[in-house]
Amino acid sequence: MLGAKGVKRLTSGPDWDRVQRIADRIEDAAQRLHPRATAGFEWEWAVVDDEKTVNAWALPGGKSAVYTGMLRMARTDDELAVVMGHEAAHAIARHAGERISGDILVQGAMQGTAVALGDMSPGTHRATMAALGLGSNVGVLLPWSRMQESEADEIGLFIAADAGYDPQAAIPLWERMAGQSGAPAEFLSTHPSESTRIQRLRKLMPRAMAIRAAADARSE
Repeated sequence: MLGAKGVKRLTSGPDWDRVQRIADRIEDAAQRLHPRATAGFEWEWAVVDDEKTVNAWALPGGKSAVYTGMLRMARTDDELAVVMGHEAAHAIARHAGERISGDILVQGAMQGTAVALGDMSPGTHRATMAALGLGSNVGVLLPWSRMQESEADEIGLFIAADAGYDPQAAIPLWERMAGQSGAPAEFLSTHPSESTRIQRLRKLMPRAMAIRAAADARSE
């Protein structure tokens, strides 16, 4: 099945089955832990046939996608559950809407600054606006995105644990990602560095393991 701009979506087969099997448990856990936030969600997990792209994303309301490249990176169901829990967390926390609001806020500030600098020479005006643009991106939007990613890591880890998956799988997953990401310095990235992410996940692990133990007891 071809989606927008020729993107191929899988609708059957082992990869699609794997995602849907994990999705059932992730959805149940998300609704159990966050009943109010997930009210009205229409869950859907698309599988995009793209082996070169190691990615997954979520939209408000429970619409998400996982690329087959991520399925290869996440070697076990426990690792994939951590990824899918993370994406479910973005939807639960409504991060997409927050980011849109943040962009609008910065654009408004930039427009106001442009008016205030109206008496400057054109060259000075352009240089000042360019510097302010970088400052707003590095000083506001990127830290905001990193904060959203860290929040999704925490919420998603607990969702995966409540779904009965091993939250400790997050550590080898992100260690593997660190070896292949080639990501920019954390200061200029929308995501925390893998080392920062792993450090935070280790601190969250005792609580995540307690949630996993409760999930195991519930299923007995």
